[in-house]
Amino acid sequence: MRGPMALVIGGSASPLLSLRLSRALRCGLVRTEVRRFPDGEIYVRVRRDVAGERVIVVQSNGRSQNENLIELLLTLELMKDMGAREVVAVVPYMAYSRQDRRFTPGEAVSAKTVCRLIECAGADHFITVDMHHRETLQHFSIKSNDLTAAHAIGGYLKRLRLKRPLVLGADRGAAERAKNVALEMGADHDYIEKKRISPESVRVSVGGFDVRGRDIVIVDDIISTGGTVAESARILRKNGARTVHAACTHPVLVGNAMEKMRSAGVRRVIATDTIESDVSVVSVAPVVAGTLG
Repeated sequence: MRGPMALVIGGSASPLLSLRLSRALRCGLVRTEVRRFPDGEIYVRVRRDVAGERVIVVQSNGRSQNENLIELLLTLELMKDMGAREVVAVVPYMAYSRQDRRFTPGEAVSAKTVCRLIECAGADHFITVDMHHRETLQHFSIKSNDLTAAHAIGGYLKRLRLKRPLVLGADRGAAERAKNVALEMGADHDYIEKKRISPESVRVSVGGFDVRGRDIVIVDDIISTGGTVAESARILRKNGARTVHAACTHPVLVGNAMEKMRSAGVRRVIATDTIESDVSVVSVAPVVAGTLG
């Protein structure tokens, strides 16, 4: 993907990531021009001839999800209309991906709908990072990749020189992610088992590891409300953990999530730039570039 025939198109939701990716790929960068009509509809323009080029559209779908998704779809089709040779959709955080199945009768499977919209808009190749359920990619008939940020997060944590670090998946489903982060750090790993005793009481177990005097990292794919992390951190600290840190790929961070975690004793929150925020200290640009290069 290197060379003059590659071009990164940076969407309004991913200015830093698109810049970092263009640098990693050593190719050009063009920003989308996005405006709102008086009624709120989105206007998208790209001031560059892309005919015959391979373009990489970078647009995450964090808040505001609907607007970011529509901008992505408009940009993808625009690239096709303008004659791009190949259109790669880099959507590090895809909106609606958590509703990937019909949990109760009558529910819309929104992840399936969004996958089809992205493909119909003109994407030839879809790339995301740590999708909530990798099986969602089965809804694409185009080439698709779900990359992981676990090793990049582990590399960052390793540089912090934590004391006797223990990496804990936020639940059983995050155990594999915790393992990959820990491997990069040369640390122990496990996952948190939670058993609710009452509406106010939760019992946390971390298998055979004693947390006393250790620096703990709670790992998950998404931190949204911060409730799970705060709940776990409070009990880990009570059980003698030296410090508690939280790490995730996607910092959704709804409402007072950061305040909630810090009040519970979380010293540091570490996230990637799939959603650009104040805690996005790890970039997924090298991971994405490695797939495109």
